[in-house]
Parts: sequence; C-alpha cells; structure tokens
Amino acid sequence: MAVVMLAASAFDVPLGLPTFGAGLALFVFVCLLKRQFLGHHLTEISWAVLPLVGGLFVLVEGLQHTGVINHLANAVQTAAKTIPAHAGWISGAVVAVACNLINNLPAGLIAGSALTAAHASTPIASAILVGVDLGPNFSVTGSLATILWLTALRRDGIEVSAWSFLKLGVVVTLPALAVALAAVALSANL
Repeated sequence: MAVVMLAASAFDVPLGLPTFGAGLALFVFVCLLKRQFLGHHLTEISWAVLPLVGGLFVLVEGLQHTGVINHLANAVQTAAKTIPAHAGWISGAVVAVACNLINNLPAGLIAGSALTAAHASTPIASAILVGVDLGPNFSVTGSLATILWLTALRRDGIEVSAWSFLKLGVVVTLPALAVALAAVALSANL
C-alpha cells in the first residue's frame, strides 16, 4: 500500500483509485494466503462513514467553485505581509478550530488549496499542518480517524461521551498545539 501511494504521489496521480486498487489487491492476497474468503471482515467496515467522507469532498469542491478558497488565500497573504511574526500562530490556531467545526479532512483540503493559491511560506504552511494534525484532537468531530475509532468502540460496547473527550482533548491538545506552534515560529526565526 505504501509503495503504491508513494509511487502515485511521485507521478502526481490522484490517490483514490490506486489506494482502492492496492487495498483490494491486499485483501485478495490475504484471502489467497489464508485459503479462505474473509468476507466477514467486510462487515466490520464503517460503511455509514462513506457518505460522510463523500460529502466532505463535495463541500471542499463547492468552496473552490464559490471563490472561498481564493478569499482564504488572500487572507493568508495579507497576514504574511502585515503580521509576519504572528501569521503562522494565527493560521495554525484558526485551522485547529476549523478542524473541530468541519473535520480535519475538509479543513486540510481547504487549507492546502488556500496555501497553494497563496504561495505561502514554509513556516506558515508548517503551522497550518500542525493545526490540521493536532487541532482535531479537541473534539470527537475533529478527525475522521476519531469518528472511525469511536464507531469501533461503540460497536464493542465502549461509550466515550463527547464531553469527556472534549475535557481530555483540551488538557492534552492545547499544550501540545501551543508547543508545536511555538517550535514552528522559533524555527522560522532561526
């Protein structure tokens, strides 16, 4: 899987079809290796999450067509010019909050598109990457991975409330986010 994804990325091929093909090939390989069809594993896939993921991509495409991405790119450029010392901190924090409001998958896609359009500097891009990676850990809706894990836990009878997740998320994520953004800012000034 990793080789296929790296090769697709190196040749600038969209990752969807190669990832699906590699996953399917791996499933068939394991079935052949075990000499049995492992169809029961297909019932453990969170099929209900697929429409959510599809909807997130539609959301991003809609924002691209309405010009929102260009407005965000202009905001990044303006921040980089007017407050260069704080542009990374602010961008990373805004993206971290956005991840919890709309999920890190669309927030990351939106931020990536805005960064490309803005021709943003490496420190700003790094701060946004920190926001996309650490920010979603505040809430249960922040990350697709969290949603998938919570679905799996609930299927096994383990309940994690949104409130308890948020309380722990604030205690753990806020300091980690602050330290990581500080490290990005410090490295930009070296």
